[in-house]
Amino acid sequence: MDLAMESMAASIGVSVAVLRFLLCFAATIPVSFLWRFVPGRFAKNLYAALSGVLLSYLSFGFSSNLHFWVPMLLGYASMVLFRRHCGIITFFLGFGYLIGCHVYYMSGDAWKEGGIDATGALMVLTLKVISCAINYNDGMKKEEELSETQKKNRLIKLPSIIEYFGYCLCCGSHFAGPVYEMKDYLDWTERKGIWSPSEKGLSPSPYGATLRALLQAAFCMGLYLYLVPQFPLSRFTDPLYQEWGFWKRLGYQYMSGFTARWKYYFIWSLSEASIIISGLGFSGWTESSPPKPKWDRAKNVDILGVELAKSSVQLPLVWNIQVSTWLRHYVYERLVQKGKKPGFFQLLATQTVSAVWHGLYPGYIIFFVQSALMIAGSRVIYRWQQAIPPKMSLFKNILVLFNFAYTLLVLNYSCVGFMVLSLHETLASYGSVYYVGTIIPIALILLSYVIKPAKAARPKSRKDE
Repeated sequence: MDLAMESMAASIGVSVAVLRFLLCFAATIPVSFLWRFVPGRFAKNLYAALSGVLLSYLSFGFSSNLHFWVPMLLGYASMVLFRRHCGIITFFLGFGYLIGCHVYYMSGDAWKEGGIDATGALMVLTLKVISCAINYNDGMKKEEELSETQKKNRLIKLPSIIEYFGYCLCCGSHFAGPVYEMKDYLDWTERKGIWSPSEKGLSPSPYGATLRALLQAAFCMGLYLYLVPQFPLSRFTDPLYQEWGFWKRLGYQYMSGFTARWKYYFIWSLSEASIIISGLGFSGWTESSPPKPKWDRAKNVDILGVELAKSSVQLPLVWNIQVSTWLRHYVYERLVQKGKKPGFFQLLATQTVSAVWHGLYPGYIIFFVQSALMIAGSRVIYRWQQAIPPKMSLFKNILVLFNFAYTLLVLNYSCVGFMVLSLHETLASYGSVYYVGTIIPIALILLSYVIKPAKAARPKSRKDE
């Protein structure tokens, strides 16, 4: 068996550990499909918990489940014993334990070299545990103190221990997300809300959407395997790279970022297929006639939205969508004081939390600080664009094109830090293109204090921003 695994792993160019993970990850699709036919709420929760434990054991070994139990039990204990403060307690305990695991395992080095461990699954679990505790905390508050999203997701009563374990370890999302709310999970297992059989009188078929996600995953993996040998990360420390001209080095940075993204597209597409086929990915019906089912709850990336983004502000809406949504609801919005508008502090704090969630490598920290600068610079361009009167449409279109080119440049420059991780390699790669992706956003932000356009007549749309 071991020889067969080694032979199979060698044939596709991955380690045995990664192959084991991929096989278990692919197994979430049939396991999630069978979840549809498990009768009764208790049995569904038990099935979700046990299948997650089993696949984690087969993929990462026995110790992985021990790591998962720590934040789960800490979170549940805080909800039982300290409801009034369980959200903030679980936030710091959950992130504290995750950071400890990041430091101990230094998973980024293993991931960069093609290895795998349970830290990625622990990252997803940490967000679930924290959101559950915060929503239970919100259940004590008056409605006028809560936003519409907080009202929708709050938990009035404590979930049972088996409901909680099922939510945390549900195998469809346990390995790589997407993150979703406890309230949605409970409604699905109890066949309530949009999952009620009486809703529209229809029962949506998941098979077409599942097939689309699988075909997308196959395409993404094929393209990644084709591109990755041509654009290795080791090239950034190769003397040959330093001999290239500026534009060739900048082009290589773009292609390295472009190549790396297809690995994530593959993982998220496969995870999307698993959640869709279970039925949990269903997010409602369209207004068309006849109505069509939507499966956005499982969607974690819009590939064309990332690659053709007109503005950096759009990127959190189309990349790692569910984690971006989590950060917005549980960090960004909760840092805004009542009656005040969010600013650069909330953006930087949110990006810092995202960086710590990924790990403590300098490359992660630098990337997410860069992301905050990138988004702030893109907002400046957008404000200038909106201030141009309609009769000067040519100048407006030039700014639209400039924002697109700016996003393309700064994104792929910034993500080198996310890929190489070390401080030396990050600064060397940035320095090789004269820190252009750092200087331009800072220059735009400073310039915005000099060129202050009047407010646009019409309200801005978040997606167009």
